[in-house]
Amino acid sequence: MKGKSVWAVVAGVLVIVVVTTLVDVLCHLLGVFEGPKLNDAQAAIATAYRIVISVGGAMLTAKLAPQNPMKHALILGVVGTLLGLVGLLVTWNKGLGPHWYPIALMVLAIPQCWLGGKLHLMRSP
Repeated sequence: MKGKSVWAVVAGVLVIVVVTTLVDVLCHLLGVFEGPKLNDAQAAIATAYRIVISVGGAMLTAKLAPQNPMKHALILGVVGTLLGLVGLLVTWNKGLGPHWYPIALMVLAIPQCWLGGKLHLMRSP
């Protein structure tokens, strides 16, 4: 049972990382993002699609959870918060974008995963 729980969270992380990376690349290819540095508007766009993708990843985690889907979604949120903290520490003062952006990613991780878990529960029989 424990392996299925770990897999549910890992699947959510993988989906979120892969899909956000693909959207990032697409935004660069389409010229939405120019260069490595994001301005405020570009960071807002990236934040918006990351929220949607993360809610979807949390819904997947909740769906794959062998039991307690909300608990699994919230664990995904904690993992996202920790990964966001690492991202904040690694990118701070590197000139990659506004300082609010990595803070927002870190702060939003748990609420968006809670929403994904809640949406899964509302859709489940």
